[in-house]
Amino acid sequence: MLDTVQTVRRPPGRTSSGPARSARRRPRFGPYLLILPALVTIAVLLIWPVAQIARMSFQKVGLRQLRGEPAENVGLDNYRQILGDDEFWAALRHTLLFAAVAVAATLVVGTLVGLLLNRLGRRMSAFVAGGVLIAWATPPVTAAVIFAWLFGTTGGLVGWFLDLLPNWLVGGGWQNYNWFSSPLPDYTVLTICVVWMSFPFVAVSVLAGLRTVPGELYEAARVDGSSAWNTFWKITFPLLRPVFGVLLTMSVIWDFRVFTQLFVLSGLANSDSFNLSLYGYSEAFGSLNAKYGLGSAIAMVLTVLVLIVTAVHTRMIVRQEGVA
Repeated sequence: MLDTVQTVRRPPGRTSSGPARSARRRPRFGPYLLILPALVTIAVLLIWPVAQIARMSFQKVGLRQLRGEPAENVGLDNYRQILGDDEFWAALRHTLLFAAVAVAATLVVGTLVGLLLNRLGRRMSAFVAGGVLIAWATPPVTAAVIFAWLFGTTGGLVGWFLDLLPNWLVGGGWQNYNWFSSPLPDYTVLTICVVWMSFPFVAVSVLAGLRTVPGELYEAARVDGSSAWNTFWKITFPLLRPVFGVLLTMSVIWDFRVFTQLFVLSGLANSDSFNLSLYGYSEAFGSLNAKYGLGSAIAMVLTVLVLIVTAVHTRMIVRQEGVA
């Protein structure tokens, strides 16, 4: 006897999972409600001030406008004025060169310290990591004051130490040398200060990434006779590429907008050492004739520059991850 298979015809438009599918199609507002406080905070603390600065960059705003007088719309005059100023291009050059050197030095020093911490025992690495994080936790003003004292012309420790070395090696008269009189020594001190403050975060992040790499890979590399250099570029760097990508992006953002350290070290007297942040502050608040519109235009140029660099690097990371 052959079993007959009866097909049950369902009314059109209905399925057995109809209620479940309709339930899945209902809009869920729970996730949006969870991120709503963060969105409101970002809008109030970031988007709204940036929008106000963007509006002021097209206006002539001074002390009279702050007292209640209407601001005068000047269109692109503020941008034309800063683009025609040689001081702006010098500040832009300083910003780009300093960011390139400081970011590279921070990543190299932080990576080397992270590799060193990974070779220590867990207790010792935790102790050393906690010690170096003190530099990262130091406020920028405090760090700048420390380095201003170290490189100062009156009782500076660096000048005193250099004078102890033979003259044929480093020359003489370092105790009277003014490190903050010209851009090159000024930015040398600034780079050392920024790298000293920034490398601990990179080192701890690299250490956390190294703890996720399987030890069997390094064991196999040692058996094959791979050198430390080849092991890093063939195993460590490819596996920690996302970590290095995030660290690079954050370092670029931080170093492009360095202000506090340079302000404390150099001040407003040495305009030859301005970067874009200090140049914008000088134009907006550096004199009795405040030019808030001009300072806002400089701030917008710096913001757009940082966004472009960050977007290009983020796009490169996404492409690399997609290929991998």
